[in-house]
Amino acid sequence: MNLYTLLAARAERGRPVRVGLIGAGKFGSMVLSQAQRIAGYHMVAVADLNISEARDSLQRVGWAAERYQAKDAGEAVKNGTTFVTDDVAALLACDEIECVIEATGHPIAGTRHAMAAIEAGKHVVMVNVEADVMVGPILAERARQKGVVYSMAYGDQPALICELVDWARATGVICELVDWARATGFEVTAAGKGMNFEPRYRYSTPDTVWGFFGWTEEEVAKGDFNPKMYNSFTDGTKAAIEMAAVANGTGLDCPDDGLGFPPCGLHDLARVFRPADDGGRMARSGLVDIAASQEPDGREVFNNIRYGVFVTFKAHDEYSRACFKQYGLLTDPSGWYASMWRPFHIIGLETSISVLSAVLRNEPTGSSKEFRGDAVATAKKDMQPGEMLDGEGGYAVWANAIPASISLERAALPIGLAHNVRLKRAVRKDQIVSFNDVELVSDLDVVKVRREMEERFRPTPSVAA
Repeated sequence: MNLYTLLAARAERGRPVRVGLIGAGKFGSMVLSQAQRIAGYHMVAVADLNISEARDSLQRVGWAAERYQAKDAGEAVKNGTTFVTDDVAALLACDEIECVIEATGHPIAGTRHAMAAIEAGKHVVMVNVEADVMVGPILAERARQKGVVYSMAYGDQPALICELVDWARATGVICELVDWARATGFEVTAAGKGMNFEPRYRYSTPDTVWGFFGWTEEEVAKGDFNPKMYNSFTDGTKAAIEMAAVANGTGLDCPDDGLGFPPCGLHDLARVFRPADDGGRMARSGLVDIAASQEPDGREVFNNIRYGVFVTFKAHDEYSRACFKQYGLLTDPSGWYASMWRPFHIIGLETSISVLSAVLRNEPTGSSKEFRGDAVATAKKDMQPGEMLDGEGGYAVWANAIPASISLERAALPIGLAHNVRLKRAVRKDQIVSFNDVELVSDLDVVKVRREMEERFRPTPSVAA
């Protein structure tokens, strides 16, 4: 029975799926755009620090003004309307809300919101990958203990990759692709997404980012563009956050030295994303990485998958290898490795899938299961004691995706805790910043959650015989 059928049955019984949204920015606006068109799907409350901007988002995506004038969540439930507020606690206090979408993009606030929602007995769809990669595994564990679902957001790339990987493994979007691969019984050799990236982008700042997009100051002035947000995509930070989240959701690993961003088009996915021992670019099987859509010299890669996600997998015997050829899969020259991909993702326009899966099936669309990957703060320049770190997309650090085991060994500072933090020791350009290099004097509640996760998933030292 599919989700739409389950939802229709609920609606016929007068029990719509009731949802709360935290964060009405770009992603939240896309969620709202579709929410108004799904029968039986009731957006009870929208919480945002700026109520005026939240109302602007609703208007921009076509909501009639009378639909979001409820004075509180209770009135919204009663009348089938929507309550807009700047008070997250008021949203979470509504017993009728079954699922909360966290879409602020702020790792500290997102952690607090998710913990509070779980404590309130609500399912959580975590759009906020920044928070998920920092503490997601422990949040997922807390959700399981409370009997609720903690889920990645369908439509965003990590959830889609997980699904494809699982597909390949079980017959023996990114989590979607991983799920697909596992569910069909194949060995997953690599998974990831496409992205516009060149090595020189690594040191981009909010002052230089628009040049990499080819936009003029006049064009930027006409839009509502956040330079730090766009810069987090440009310098590779967002890629590190997402790939580490995929590792945590699939059991794949980040490369020991971080993402390689090999340039690759659709026709070469199976050739490039296979182990080096078989002629590929991966150090070994079972890694996440990025298919860059630009060559290092700036030329665009032919047939690139800039907006897509992919998985590569290996045939387990001659019979399945022959089937790859017979049914037209794109393979490497040997025919043993093949690729599956999804050419697009439409983020918030698809997120209702996660909400309905959590509420109607009690299943996540990808979830952090273990602490395998970490997105760690890495210096963009030489810095001295007293200088400040300004988080993802800023002037001071970029994020590198590395195995959690290496992060723990080096006491690496997650990018989510690198906001408004003062250095107490000098760091060199491209050096991973450690907890020992900084003064942590604020957000100590979230630091405590991070420390709890580290201890929960820290490998137990082996005892020599």
